[in-house]
Amino acid sequence: MKLLTFQAKTFGWEPFSKTVPDAPDVSEGGQVTDAVVVFMHLEGGDQDPDQRARVFRHTLKHIKWLANKRSFRTVVLHSFTHLGGQNADPDFALAFMEEMEQRLASTNYTVHKTPFGYFCEWNLHVYGESLAKVWKAI
Repeated sequence: MKLLTFQAKTFGWEPFSKTVPDAPDVSEGGQVTDAVVVFMHLEGGDQDPDQRARVFRHTLKHIKWLANKRSFRTVVLHSFTHLGGQNADPDFALAFMEEMEQRLASTNYTVHKTPFGYFCEWNLHVYGESLAKVWKAI
């Protein structure tokens, strides 16, 4: 797992083009303010049953840690397979992200997901501090 996370003043997205042929058709984007934006790259090794639980736990902990630094209660999850390594299977990545969404929502976070299987246009305004831009390998 590779994560690129941002403490964003604002983040907006619009679907641009479909990259996973069987992804549902999506035409609407979204926008949030004061949110942790998580670019996630799930890798092949994350699918190993012995690794999955550890990767999930550490990812969840990292997202909550960064959100709590600014008392943010909004999180955006975005599949971003450009952070290196071998990609996980798309079905695995989607299921992982959906479980992450549910887990965060169960602890009173508002969670948004950009359309899975799409390239998106972004409008990202990030806070200036170093902590507002964090890369992490799990």
